[in-house]
Amino acid sequence: METPKKAHIIVVSNEKGGTGKSTLSMHLAIKLMYEKYNVAVIDLDARQGSLSKYVNSRRDFCKKNNISLPIPLHYEFEPLDDKSNAREVKSTIEDLSSRVDAIVIDTPGAKNYLFDIAHLYPHTLITPISDSLVDLSVIAEINPDNGEIIRTGKYAEYIWEVKKQLAAKGLPYLNWVICGNRISNLRSRNKDLIFEKLENLSKLYGFRFTKGLKDRVIYKELFLNGLTVLDLNQPGLNSRMSMSQLAAKMELNDVAEFIFSQE
Repeated sequence: METPKKAHIIVVSNEKGGTGKSTLSMHLAIKLMYEKYNVAVIDLDARQGSLSKYVNSRRDFCKKNNISLPIPLHYEFEPLDDKSNAREVKSTIEDLSSRVDAIVIDTPGAKNYLFDIAHLYPHTLITPISDSLVDLSVIAEINPDNGEIIRTGKYAEYIWEVKKQLAAKGLPYLNWVICGNRISNLRSRNKDLIFEKLENLSKLYGFRFTKGLKDRVIYKELFLNGLTVLDLNQPGLNSRMSMSQLAAKMELNDVAEFIFSQE
């Protein structure tokens, strides 16, 4: 008997807003689609709806310009006071799991029941983080005077519990990647300290760290039309890629390769 398909579930999560989860989610989904995988995306923060706006803008852009670009299946949910859609969210994830190759779930920027539901399923967990001590504090709080760890961050504690729950269900070891995102192009002592601490914490907390994606204007410009840096040389766009855009594309490909290598 043929083994039923089981999608690889990628949860993009951080217990903090403004880290670029939606942009990273969309780029990873499109990267997988260009590699011929069937992909669905789920926006669990539909009240803000950044990922949903991204997908809808992409659909509108393709229709307006009569071009064909890969567009993932798209589902969106927003938190309700009575949590009445919790069962529907779980059912959607479980149904899609047998229909597609990969599911990318964009989580809310604050912990709620939809955030918790997303963390019942990940095979790969991606946590984008900027080069800021405020962002680092969700993983570990650092004494800025001497660089010593004061305490484990609330989000890292949460993921430790998630790992235990996944292991109790007999699921494979969670591939947790902390990915630098919106990283400044400037060299700074603060950035070096954050990268050093994340490298040191990776073994202690059980994640892998990549310096990830720089803060580039191109990502903001592409969002308006639902495009990614992977689309720019596609037929119909008539876009000659600049050196900066080529660098962004190479950077994204390197991040995706690191995330999915699971080394």
